Amino acid sequence: MQRCPWCEGFDLYRHYHDTEWGVPLRNDAALFELINLEGAQAGLSWSTVLKKRENYRLAFDHFDAEKIARYDAQKVAELLANPGIIRNRLKVAATIGNAKAYLALQASGQTFSDFVWQFVDGQPIKNQRQSLSEVPAKTPASDAMSRALLKAGFKFVGSTICYAFMQASGMVNDHLVSCHRHAAVKAHQA
Repeated sequence: MQRCPWCEGFDLYRHYHDTEWGVPLRNDAALFELINLEGAQAGLSWSTVLKKRENYRLAFDHFDAEKIARYDAQKVAELLANPGIIRNRLKVAATIGNAKAYLALQASGQTFSDFVWQFVDGQPIKNQRQSLSEVPAKTPASDAMSRALLKAGFKFVGSTICYAFMQASGMVNDHLVSCHRHAAVKAHQA
């Protein structure tokens, strides 16, 4: 079975590729978790974050934005002492700030899903990439998403992070055409 080469290395990575990556995701809470995990990845590999994802879910109250927005200095200290997550003060602070921005967006009457999916006009972009060298690190759509998220108060949402988020959440299908998931994800996007 042929897969995108980036997912080879260990079973958890292959499973993520085969079951989640690129499948359109429109659930607000799941998208909120994903944008924060993508931000935690900054400067690291996705495999590092993926291995710690369950620890993140436990440490950050299953990404319950209401709870995260109320985190105090004691909770931050607890998080920074937790070896199960990436213990970066700026990334922890960003997750708390992102929870507040996420709640403010909801309070304005807009869902997070609608907010992020607007950058692909609500429909997945169906790419036909032949090799990893064709996959960009960012696009005009991810540039626009990054600017809008930053304006809304989110942190660790640069254009490269946003493009990785778009790939993971199925806003773009960047499975290589030779990958067994390309057609499956494309059909899921119909």
